[in-house]
Amino acid sequence: MKKSNYWIAFSSIEQIDSTFVQRLYNYFGDIEAAYKASARDLEQIEGLNIKKAKKFIELRSKINLEKTVDEVVKRNVKYLTFEDEKYPQMLKQINNPPVVLYYKGDLDICNLNRTLAVVGSRRASSNARKDLAHIISKLGGTDICVVSGLASGIDTTAHEAALDNNLKTIGVIASGFDYTYPAANKRLYEKIQDGNGAVISEYYPTFEPLKFRFPQRNRIVSGLSSGTLVAEASLKSGALITANLTLEQGRELMCIPGLISNPNTQGIYKLLKNGAAIVTCADDILNTLGWEVQTNKQLVLEVSDLPEDEEKIFKAIEIEPKGVDELLAQTGIKLDNLLTYLTTMELKGIIEQAGTDRYKRVH
Repeated sequence: MKKSNYWIAFSSIEQIDSTFVQRLYNYFGDIEAAYKASARDLEQIEGLNIKKAKKFIELRSKINLEKTVDEVVKRNVKYLTFEDEKYPQMLKQINNPPVVLYYKGDLDICNLNRTLAVVGSRRASSNARKDLAHIISKLGGTDICVVSGLASGIDTTAHEAALDNNLKTIGVIASGFDYTYPAANKRLYEKIQDGNGAVISEYYPTFEPLKFRFPQRNRIVSGLSSGTLVAEASLKSGALITANLTLEQGRELMCIPGLISNPNTQGIYKLLKNGAAIVTCADDILNTLGWEVQTNKQLVLEVSDLPEDEEKIFKAIEIEPKGVDELLAQTGIKLDNLLTYLTTMELKGIIEQAGTDRYKRVH
């Protein structure tokens, strides 16, 4: 039996959490031994919640390890366990890291050493969304990865701005992959997963987006990131929870100021008064995090000098990869010419194949 099976089996039990699993793992030093521990063994662990331990013993007897893993695989959900070499190192360093990260998309294309969390109000003002999108646009063409929670408002703006400016992005959700929350962001989920980053969750695929899971999710958003940018937040918002977690995790906290008459900026000014860095432009983020980044100037130069038909093709694949049939319909270019342009643009290094008969921009 693979070690990963035991991690997944643990994570499939809703009545226990990652703190419980990590405590067992740290005590036994082996996930299989932790999973197979007897009631008497568990009683020896100082500070362990005995009620939870008994519940775990009861529920464990009903689990088929192989079937539990098969349920994940058949949904095309990938996963990283806490012991996996590719498990994000920054996330591993936080208090109470997730025991399993389930994900769709491609984490390997995300630079996990250049991660910026962006959080804020679900009912964000148009000014806040506009300012955030502008700031993120100035990071375009870099290897920075934008991390947020795929909620409405600021989260959605952050992810969309990343996609619009050829940045990778990671969406951290508060449910298993059987659910899309909010439903209005279904297309955004798909765009991120389709060659632009990853959607991740610590929750087994069948777990619902229950209210208490959203604050739990926030520790992952900040834990994956070198710093957190708060774009708009009231005094009682979830964004302030993430801001506090950022400080507890020893990461940098930054805020975009807004209108003082807006109730959603009261949390922002509280954070600024307590020492958060003020951000009014992209350079403020780079300076706060100590990052030196270079945009792909060669790409910018070549794109600005493209022939008309190549420019049509490049614009057509701005958001997501497209197949030849889609490009034919969208650009109106004849097939022979289209294939020639695609080859030429590949040689220029500005597009590349994304699977069979599909093309995407080179980021």
